[in-house]
Amino acid sequence: MKQNKESSAPKAVTGDIVKLLKADHEKVKKLFEEFKDLIEKGNSKSKKEKIVKEICEELTLHALVEESIVYPAARDVIEDQILMDEADVEHAGVKELISQLQSMTPEDSHYDAKVIVLSEYVEHHVKEEEKTILPKLAKSEIDEKELAEEVIHFKEDYQDDGSTKSTQHKKKE
Repeated sequence: MKQNKESSAPKAVTGDIVKLLKADHEKVKKLFEEFKDLIEKGNSKSKKEKIVKEICEELTLHALVEESIVYPAARDVIEDQILMDEADVEHAGVKELISQLQSMTPEDSHYDAKVIVLSEYVEHHVKEEEKTILPKLAKSEIDEKELAEEVIHFKEDYQDDGSTKSTQHKKKE
């Protein structure tokens, strides 16, 4: 488990917030693909459960990073507040499905369907974010290196101390 969490903040993309966020997107996309392969092959429920747990953890941390650091910075430099509001609403929908999945097991009715719908929500959100928000952020005057470092430190704090401390730390700053 710890090995997976440590890979959440890839050091190879430090200094570029866009690449850092896209690396997160790609990691989750691959996890969804693994899940879909398991459905097609009819493989074990325990493997599904493990992948879904990792998907939920990755998406939760990614959403926390965006909501605590990236989106507030983006709102300061992107004049399209409706675009940013849509991203917030999309996050809310994803978090609702994550919450439902975290209280379920692969034996529960609609488990696979909820994971598939979650993947579709995330795919839509990522597409919108990578086509609109991230390019606007990259073209802005924002310090991408500083923002990337803040994201990496947030993830490290979260992994070391759990979500409560990291969230409280960011809210105090």
